[in-house]
This record gives sequence, structure tokens and C-alpha cells, in this order.
Amino acid sequence: MSSCLAWGQSSRHQVKDSVILKKIYEEALAHGEAYDNLRSLTKGIGHRLSGSPQAAAAVEWGRQLMEDYGFDTVYLQPVMVPHWVRGGEDKARIVGSSKVGDMDVDVIALGNTVGTGQGGITAPLVEVQDFEELKKLGKKTVEGKIVFFNRPMDPKHVTTFTAYSGAVDQRGSGPAEAAKLGAVGVVVRSMHVGHDDVPHTGSTRYQDEVKPIPAVAISTEDADLLSSLMQNDEKVSFHMETHGRMMGEKLSYNVIGEIRGTEKPQEIIVVSGHLDSWDVGEGAHDDGAGVVHAVEVLRIMKKLDIQPKHTIRAVMYMNEENGLRGGREYARVAKEKGEVHIAAMESDSGGFTPLGFSIDGSPRHVVKMQSWADLFIPYQVFLFVPGYGGADIGPLKEQGVPLIGYRPDSQRYFDYHHTAADVFEAVDDRELHKGAATMTAMIYLIDKYGL
Repeated sequence: MSSCLAWGQSSRHQVKDSVILKKIYEEALAHGEAYDNLRSLTKGIGHRLSGSPQAAAAVEWGRQLMEDYGFDTVYLQPVMVPHWVRGGEDKARIVGSSKVGDMDVDVIALGNTVGTGQGGITAPLVEVQDFEELKKLGKKTVEGKIVFFNRPMDPKHVTTFTAYSGAVDQRGSGPAEAAKLGAVGVVVRSMHVGHDDVPHTGSTRYQDEVKPIPAVAISTEDADLLSSLMQNDEKVSFHMETHGRMMGEKLSYNVIGEIRGTEKPQEIIVVSGHLDSWDVGEGAHDDGAGVVHAVEVLRIMKKLDIQPKHTIRAVMYMNEENGLRGGREYARVAKEKGEVHIAAMESDSGGFTPLGFSIDGSPRHVVKMQSWADLFIPYQVFLFVPGYGGADIGPLKEQGVPLIGYRPDSQRYFDYHHTAADVFEAVDDRELHKGAATMTAMIYLIDKYGL
């Protein structure tokens, strides 16, 4: 008897929730404003590397946007960020090949790297797949050379982020590991599953007491060419000229807006993306899409007069790309203030068609979200699995906060990631707005039922 009653109550809740979700999707798909907001950010400001004038302009853009929407609270959270500049045009060429002679190739300096200076450097190449192979070669072989890290992203993985995770260590740590053995420079195969002539930048990390060396990324097509030339000619050298340098730290801000909860305003649900981007392209998929997603969640709730029980907080983090300062500072301040977060969601996988969510939390958190799966079937959203939450919300994990990663289809993401091709025109308005609706629906359910 009681179980039947409980089933009946659950069924009635599902019916009511399905009505709300329908309204959410209809509002986003018919009247969504995320795409126009993304156009304003990308075309009005452009790329937004931490510490740059464009990043400062983006902070003001974000604050004004949320104030214009009339959110209950809008404020800036100060954070000191690294200020790296590219400093000039990145150039490179293959030198002394018996097959192609001297040949220019497109490269892009990795973020945070030192430059070669005017005139560049030229040195013989040594190709490796991983750090183990590098160490086996030893200082005798590596010293004075340019190390070429050429491990591809594994195309067999259906989820391209899994392939990325299996290859990105050579970009993040490769220059430091090569420098330990006396290398004078590094070339890294771009983080891309496919083959094209576009180089992808991204951050690298030097190590204390290891002299930093310049490092560039080369496109996948040119990486394959370079590797084939080296197989037939051990005397191939490489010339690279870059001008990157660190300019110290600058004051910047996380941009935060809230709709205050009606019952438990002291308990917070975060929805977020990062405001900074690399200094090429327009940072449309990475992560302009995530920023406008977060704002759109609050806009839709406000437009539909959904009055949340908990405070819903949109956060635009600063400095995800080359320091993660914004995410770390947000978590530090939250802990210092004793803030209670019941969940944190991040959109940092592009503005593509939504598939669902990954949950970094306890098994009961996963089960709870999976219990809502039927509500999403009409919208072709089906992914509710344990997994990664996100870089910027990651520091909240030690405070026991369940982390939720918004997961769109990843197949095209690395066509644009960290490249000049990541522009507004690469984002589809329908896909972007459907993603915002999917995130809003999940935030609505978490607010109503908790995790």
C-alpha cells in the first residue's frame, strides 16, 4: 500500500517536472539569448588571455551582462593572475632535409614558455613518443638537441577527451623533462585527433631549478611530415623563433551573479565556465560557450519565474588556461567564508549538442541523477555517468562538493581547441541553446530534490 502510494507520488512529481522541463527547453530553443551573448563576447572583445586588456574588458562585459539581467547579486571577486605575452610572430622551418631542403612550417609557441629571442635557435632533432623513451636516450643523446614529442591522440577512443588525457602530458611536462637532459628546445605534436595544418597552443609547466627552454606546437600534418623526413635522414635539423615572456602578475577578477534562494539561501549551487581564453581565435567554444551557458541558466530561471530554494550562482572564472587561479581562489574564499555548496556544475567542453553529464561524487550522487534520466529522453539527452567534473570546480572537491561536468558531443571539439579556428562562426546556435536548456533542467532538479 505504502509503496504504491510512494510510486504514485513519484509519478505525479515526474509529470510536473516534465512540464517544467518542456518550458525550459522551449524558452531556450525559441527565445534563447546565449548565442547573441556569445557573439557580443567574441566579436566585441575577441580572445581574452589572462592579464591582457581584452581579459579586463571581458570582466566588465560579464558584470554588465548579469546586472542587465537583474540578477539579485552581481559582484567581482579579485584574483591575481599570471600575465604571459606571446611577444611576436612564431616561426619555424625544417632545415637541411635531403628530400625537401629548407621548408617553412606553421608552429605556435606553448603558453607560459620563454622565447628563443631574435634570430631563434637551430638544432638537430630527436623524436620520442613518451618520457620513458626520452630518459632511455639520456643526456648524451639529448643535450644540445630539440626534442620532438610526437605521440598522437589515440583515435580509437570514442570520447576525444579520453584521447586528449592520454597525450597532453607531453605538452604540459615535455619541455621541463627535455630541459633536464640538456635539450635546447621542444616541438610538440598538436593535441588533435584528426589531421590538418593548424597548430594548437596550450599551457606548459616549467620546474624549479630546471632552466626553461622554448617550446612550440606543430600541426598534426607537419608532425607526420617531420617524422617521415627524420626516418630517412638523421641529419634533419629544426629552426624556431619565438618571443614569449612572463610579465609578472596582474589583478583580475572572477565575475559572479546570483539568484537568491527562497528557502535555503545559504546553500549554493554553482553553474560556471571560464572567461579567459588563449590569445588566438576568439575563445568561442573554449570557453565562451561555457560562460554564456552559465548566464543563460539564471536568465531562463528568472524568465520562467522558477524561484529556486537554494541560491543559484553563475561564476565566470578567470585564468583557467594557464594557471587555474580563478578556480582556486573561488574555492579558497568559499572555505574562508564557510559557504555551503551542495553542487557545482561546469561547462568547458564546447557548445556542441548536449549528451548529458558526468558526476564526480559519491555513488548515491550518481544514482540520484540517473533517477531523472527519463525526464531527459524527449530531448535526446541520455548520459549520466561517473566521471570528471571540471578544472575550475575541481578545487571545491576537498570541501565535499559533488562536481558535475556538462558533456556535449566531443567529436569536433579538438578541431578548434586552442587554435585560431575557435571563432564565433564555429558555434551553432541551436546546439548552444539546447545545451543551456539541458544545464538549466539539471540545475532545476538538483535545486528541487537535492543530491
